Amino acid sequence: MTNLDTYEVGYDIPAKPGMDAADIQTPALVLDLDALERNIKKMGDYAKAHGMRHRVHGKMHKSVDVAKLQESLGGAVGVCCQKVSEAEVFARGGIKDVLVSNQVRDPAKIDRLARLPKLGSRTIVCVDDVANVADLSAAAVLHGTELEVFVEIDCGAGRCGVTTTEAVVEIAKAVEAADNLKFTGIQAYQGAMQHMDSYEDRKAKLDVAIAQVQDAVDGLKAEGIACELVSGGGTGSYYFESNSGVYNELQCGSYAFMDADYGRILDKDGNRIDQGEWENAFFILTSVMSHAKADKAIVDAGLKAQSVDSGLPVIFGRDDVEYIKCSDEHGVVMDPTGALKVNDKLKLVPGHCDPTANVHDWYVGVRDGKVETVWPVSARGRAY
Repeated sequence: MTNLDTYEVGYDIPAKPGMDAADIQTPALVLDLDALERNIKKMGDYAKAHGMRHRVHGKMHKSVDVAKLQESLGGAVGVCCQKVSEAEVFARGGIKDVLVSNQVRDPAKIDRLARLPKLGSRTIVCVDDVANVADLSAAAVLHGTELEVFVEIDCGAGRCGVTTTEAVVEIAKAVEAADNLKFTGIQAYQGAMQHMDSYEDRKAKLDVAIAQVQDAVDGLKAEGIACELVSGGGTGSYYFESNSGVYNELQCGSYAFMDADYGRILDKDGNRIDQGEWENAFFILTSVMSHAKADKAIVDAGLKAQSVDSGLPVIFGRDDVEYIKCSDEHGVVMDPTGALKVNDKLKLVPGHCDPTANVHDWYVGVRDGKVETVWPVSARGRAY
């Protein structure tokens, strides 16, 4: 729990608990706590009903507080991270099951990774090159710890991961033979299709991935190698993995917050997933700072307050005004009817939640028009 007593609103933090939401200093990240909690509980109930573990994606929110809420309210088993320093934040914050869902090759990073279990956290890492195994083993032996290993399969993303069952088996055997390492399973996250609009297009990509993963599991079994976990699945695909008969762990992240890019994808009935399946819970609160032009309002959330790699933000709950462009410190909002005035506040749904969260220090949790909590973005900047 962060002690906010000595922090000054408007300098150190954007708000304090008990304040009116209208007085939050902008631009700020605001969480609708009711919507967030409903999203978390809904995914937790789904995972439980389908017999799936849910390892939430910590890289999305980079927040120990949100991760703990996902554990307590949604039954999450732990987190996955992309970087060692990010994983350290969650382990130091009390998360007991951490997966680095990425490769770790630098000697200094491997050394830090091998010390993570000393913080009381089960530690799993992805491997896609048999040469990595010896380095991981040596570091774990040095620190007297055990590292668990997922072999990563490239099941369509075209980034990291091996592409053949033979390679999966080779790495798994090397891990099993290495000191202080344990082969735990397979990492098979199909990231390339998560944001494809069409449900059927996403399903076609996952059908291929599932067949590939099943072949790998069968190949391991033929060699007498147990595969405890098969992990993957995201907000755009979790229903495929959970009904596959081969996956047993999900890695969904964005479902908790939602963003404009995910909101555009369609469910099996052709409905946008932010209009029924999930709720927008994550916003950039911004203020109108100028209206010198009759048809344009200028707001204080520009490039430095968000990521626009997946497009511009959408103004939540309004269709009379539109966010049309931004520069470093300014956002331009078309206001053809002059509906806005200086100091009016707008809630923006960012195009991409993950990198947007990473440019802020704090989340402001709001309920019933009041600031209920202020949480640090715990792993902000932990990119190494």
